[in-house]
Amino acid sequence: MSGEISRTELLAARFEAERPQLRSVAYRMLGSVAEAEDAVQEAWLKLSRSDTDGVRNLGAWLTTVVGRVCLDQLRSRASRREDPLPEQDGQVRLPDPVVSGPATPDPVHEILVADSVGIALMVVLETLSPVERVAFVLHDMFDVPFDGIAEVLGRTAASTRQLASRARRRVQGATPAADTDDGLKRGVVEAFLAASRGGDFDALLTVLDPEVVARSDGGTLVPSVLRRGAADVAAQAIAFARFAADGRLVLVNGSPGVVSFAGGRPLSVMSFTIHRGRITGLDILTDPARLAALGLGA
Repeated sequence: MSGEISRTELLAARFEAERPQLRSVAYRMLGSVAEAEDAVQEAWLKLSRSDTDGVRNLGAWLTTVVGRVCLDQLRSRASRREDPLPEQDGQVRLPDPVVSGPATPDPVHEILVADSVGIALMVVLETLSPVERVAFVLHDMFDVPFDGIAEVLGRTAASTRQLASRARRRVQGATPAADTDDGLKRGVVEAFLAASRGGDFDALLTVLDPEVVARSDGGTLVPSVLRRGAADVAAQAIAFARFAADGRLVLVNGSPGVVSFAGGRPLSVMSFTIHRGRITGLDILTDPARLAALGLGA
């Protein structure tokens, strides 16, 4: 009995060492922190019931298991059509943001969004087909060989390479260029927040790119909104600021963002794409149910 317990404990310890990587893989595939955790837990159940004595690389084995779980989940979404693609039929669906404090990021959150996987990129990943998304995430983000991805997808390595290449072209073509200087981005977000609070339309125009795009996801009960152009987005920012008594600087997927509160209740999470010191993209989650699930405290 003691030998069996020791083996189980050893297996659990090895799994825990891989858990951060597995969470990161699953989050990029699913765009949901909760679903990513479920996928990782399913991988543990698979591991605990499998004979892995012949497995040379446990991390790679677990990554392929998580890949299969996520692929099934993505295919299930597509068949149910529960999650419309961004901007499809006027609807916008944003992935779950990963929110943490600006000065002391949550270590778990840091792992999930390592390499600055911003909301804008996650939105583009939502537009890929399930097999394209799995191929792109595993190969381009985690360097999994095509032979290994082919096992997950049930395709040839050559076909998998083509899927990843097609997905890469779509991602590169749709992902906006963004500044990487966190200090600069923070300054721009602070200027946006101050101008919104003050109702300063002209000041907003100085920080918004003329072709800025703002997307909001209000969930099933609140209409989603897609706005284009600095004037329209500035007017929306001023109007919304009147209802948000409190806006706080945070990190959203590792970059400066804003959480707005009213009466201690979160009203929105805003993620910014900034290029050459101007805001080119605003992604705003206002869905009450999903905001509540994030556990944000004022």
